[in-house]
Amino acid sequence: MIQPDWPAPPRVRACVTTRFGGVSLPPYDSLNLGAHVGDDEAAVAENRARLRGLVPSAPLWLNQVHGVAVADGDDASGVPTADAVVARLPHRVCAVLTADCLPVLFCDDAGTVVAAAHAGWRGLAAGVLEAAVTRMGVPAGGVMAWLGPAIGPRAFEVGAEVRAAFVTDDAAAASAFTPGRRDGKWMADLFELARLRLARIGVQRVHGGGVCTHADVAHFYSYRRDGVTGRFASMIWLEP
Repeated sequence: MIQPDWPAPPRVRACVTTRFGGVSLPPYDSLNLGAHVGDDEAAVAENRARLRGLVPSAPLWLNQVHGVAVADGDDASGVPTADAVVARLPHRVCAVLTADCLPVLFCDDAGTVVAAAHAGWRGLAAGVLEAAVTRMGVPAGGVMAWLGPAIGPRAFEVGAEVRAAFVTDDAAAASAFTPGRRDGKWMADLFELARLRLARIGVQRVHGGGVCTHADVAHFYSYRRDGVTGRFASMIWLEP
């Protein structure tokens, strides 16, 4: 696993899994944590059991739908349908699964609340990051964010409708798009789009970004690159 490089308070713990250390066979090799991608159920269960041995409690898995709903990690049960989760109690492991979409982890300066968000372009445009920060219940100026591995701007070619979804709302978002390789297409920078949206609500300290899942075949799953593939987890929690 890798750990975010950010100045989080001592109580905050965070990590991101890679492809290593599991039992799934190709094309899910090896630590696939997604139970919805066609992998063998027993393999996914074993992978999640191995992860459970490395974190203080079972991660709160979400049914992610590219929306803006935020689950309460302190009171959730089962598999909530949401694309973000917030927790204030110790050892509540907030988790999101991705394979090109942008995972974003949050904490406040006092180390009293953490959050994780799953932000593909639809979720970003709809406001999932803003929803997560709002549910944290602290001033945005006291929140810091970390952008995890996602498909990078050299690999994420999108249609004009994707660009329009952002630029119509905020003209400054045009800076996150460059002409694509094909006519009518654009290369989109999810990291920059996230920074812009967070800055608009007052979250100025945004760390991470720049690790491309599409380019790093060894460490990360990429749906755009492989089609049939696994999912890795980005997690955050509070220590007592």
